[in-house]
Amino acid sequence: MRRNAEISRARLVEAATEEFAARGYDGARVDGIVARAEVSKNLVYHYFAGKEALFIAVMERVYVLMRAHHQDDLLKQLEPRAAIERLIRSVHRLFVERPEIITLLNSENLHKAAHIAKSGTIRTLYNPLLEALIDILDRGSAAGVFRRGVDPVDLYITISGLSYFYISNAHTLTFIFNEDLLAEERLARREQHIVEVVLGYLEAGRAKDAVNRRPARAALPG
Repeated sequence: MRRNAEISRARLVEAATEEFAARGYDGARVDGIVARAEVSKNLVYHYFAGKEALFIAVMERVYVLMRAHHQDDLLKQLEPRAAIERLIRSVHRLFVERPEIITLLNSENLHKAAHIAKSGTIRTLYNPLLEALIDILDRGSAAGVFRRGVDPVDLYITISGLSYFYISNAHTLTFIFNEDLLAEERLARREQHIVEVVLGYLEAGRAKDAVNRRPARAALPG
């Protein structure tokens, strides 16, 4: 019975993910979720208090999925440059492979994070990633590979935003520039572009930092 309950709950969350991604929070209906999941409507209210609780469960699943993709422990083991490149490619590929994440995030931003603010799971999920980024940036600046004084939050927002905007606006941009921006080769070019832009920023100014770290020469006698 417990196994059946877990399967039913998982089916509801999966179906709700599709419904909310397709219609947004406001447009989604419990009847639509039930139809997708092919379960009794009573199960929605058995496992969840209602539509909002189900949406929060969907968003928790999305954030856990994103965080699992980052692989913080692996990033800490890599050299700074390789770690940042790994993170960039991971973020980009997740948005490419799971575009529904973007539509769900867009929907929640329309509500100013009102729903995820009620989740105890999501609030602290990004703390380990922030700690990993601080470690990577500290190691990079100490080795003279990266510039000093980079804000880890700004850096992650930039990494995420460079992929997020591209995928979320791919259809309109495709029309405007008359180029299929979702073609496999084009997506690979975009990924490499983001890597070069972010690493270029981190590496810019490192020579100046190195000079500033050098001890001043002693004055010559006479």
